[in-house]
Amino acid sequence: MFTIGDFARHGRVSVRMLRHYDATGLLRPAHVDPASGYRYYTAAQLARLNRVIALKDLGFTLQQVRDIVDEKVGAEELRGMLRLRRAELEAAVAAAEARLVQVEARLRAIESEGHMPTDDVVIKRVPAVRVAELTATAASFAPEAIGPVIGPLYDELCRRLEAAGITPSGPGVAYYEDAPEGGGRISVHAALQVSAPLQDGALRIHDLPPLDQAATIVHRGSMDAVVPTAQTLARWIDAHGYRSGGYPREVTLECPENRDEWVTELQAPVSRA
Repeated sequence: MFTIGDFARHGRVSVRMLRHYDATGLLRPAHVDPASGYRYYTAAQLARLNRVIALKDLGFTLQQVRDIVDEKVGAEELRGMLRLRRAELEAAVAAAEARLVQVEARLRAIESEGHMPTDDVVIKRVPAVRVAELTATAASFAPEAIGPVIGPLYDELCRRLEAAGITPSGPGVAYYEDAPEGGGRISVHAALQVSAPLQDGALRIHDLPPLDQAATIVHRGSMDAVVPTAQTLARWIDAHGYRSGGYPREVTLECPENRDEWVTELQAPVSRA
């Protein structure tokens, strides 16, 4: 038999962890000396310890691990638990990748401070356009708050347009306003240009008003990485004697499957300061 220290070394875990497993009933020692209280383990218990560690590394709780190693969970239920865990890990990876894109965008924004290109920004009038739209609320105007809201909105908008037999006649137009409830929350409007009668209901079709003056710039790439482009536009507006009149509209000019190849025009309403 092994002492607890030897068993811990063979199992590549800490003595403290083995004591915790004992206290929770997950892995009891094979023998406890009644006089000294020393715990002893057998080589056969390494198999159970290895299963416990493997299941913990998959992200299961100790209660779930106990049920699995004690065979209280059937094969089909275990497959379901593993599929669920796989989906959770895939979602975590996707979230981490999105955060990485945003970190890289912030780094590019920091590196570009003090370097303000002026030939990319154009002042122009944006005409009125008829759109069908859906609206929801985001926690803030940060890309990581907008992205999870606007994507599902466009998916649902496309589904409703198809059900209504309406084909979009132009690009998508996303625009934003401060939400009525305040607290930094943002009303997100996901719109697609259409040629259809006005209506107001589950699917709102209305005329988006013109922008008499808009400072515009083209952003190439995922909208998760829009921060440097948006900040270039903001610096240009300030440096050239204009005042911003609200959140920029985002007009999707090209939207291939690869998000890094997206082309989006930012249209910021402005007036002379």
